[in-house]
Amino acid sequence: MDWRDIPSLAALRAFEAAARLGSLSEAARTLNVTHAAIAAHVRALETEFGQPLLTRSGRGMVPTQAGAELARDLGTGFAEIAAGVRAMRQGREDRPVILTTTPSFAESWLMPRLPAFWSAHPDVPLTVQTDQAVADLRRDGVDLAIRHGQGPWPGLEGHVLTHATMVVVGQPARFEVLHDPTSPEAWARVKGLPWLLDASHAEFNRRLERLGIDPSELNATELPSNALLLPSCRAGGGVSAQPLALVEQDVADGRLNILAQEQDSAMAYHLLHLPGPLSRRAQTFVTWLKRDLQRAAKTG
Repeated sequence: MDWRDIPSLAALRAFEAAARLGSLSEAARTLNVTHAAIAAHVRALETEFGQPLLTRSGRGMVPTQAGAELARDLGTGFAEIAAGVRAMRQGREDRPVILTTTPSFAESWLMPRLPAFWSAHPDVPLTVQTDQAVADLRRDGVDLAIRHGQGPWPGLEGHVLTHATMVVVGQPARFEVLHDPTSPEAWARVKGLPWLLDASHAEFNRRLERLGIDPSELNATELPSNALLLPSCRAGGGVSAQPLALVEQDVADGRLNILAQEQDSAMAYHLLHLPGPLSRRAQTFVTWLKRDLQRAAKTG
């Protein structure tokens, strides 16, 4: 199809509405534009085709023979477009909600919450995709993404899910906690401890550098993923820098101690989606998650 052979779609839409409704004013109200805009679109089409398409009849408008044929064809075409859009939307409503996040966040923060969601909404299937790489939501057909950073996120909408204050954690039996983990003394002390570093997450290491810790100067063991690093950290293999959200339950249960803690961090995990309304199922999940976090904040 050569789009240069087709007049403005806005003009065709305006003419079809005016011919079907028999009124420029009614077409303007239906399309939420001005009477003058509809009239201008019709005149532009009449100029392009070199013949009148609408004529006045009393207080209304009626199509000429050529206008009636064009309006009929446009009505058929627009109806097919509308049917295709409805089918696409229905398919979107029927498929599982697809959410993408990192493996660490899924394992430590998201998955422990999902059994409660599945119990409350067994009719809403949810697919969790995990990857360190940033997904293209439009290209990959993803409904929701959880991303770590400050934002903003161009081309996406959403909100802060949970803050991502950086902490250094270690096994309580091996690593002693200072009185104030936010103090400079605490951060100076952890530099001399044995470390575990996640080789797959350079962003966390860059955050350490901003906190005055050079990963290259640490007595560190590198592991290929946080999924391997956290069990080793819990077992006393070394200390690790983690967003608090990933180790909050470990700290609460006594498996890990916070040895040093960042102050006034702007980093967070954001729940994001493409602009516009979510599918019914995706909106159900987002609403449930917000309420679950509100309940946790009140009880915490």
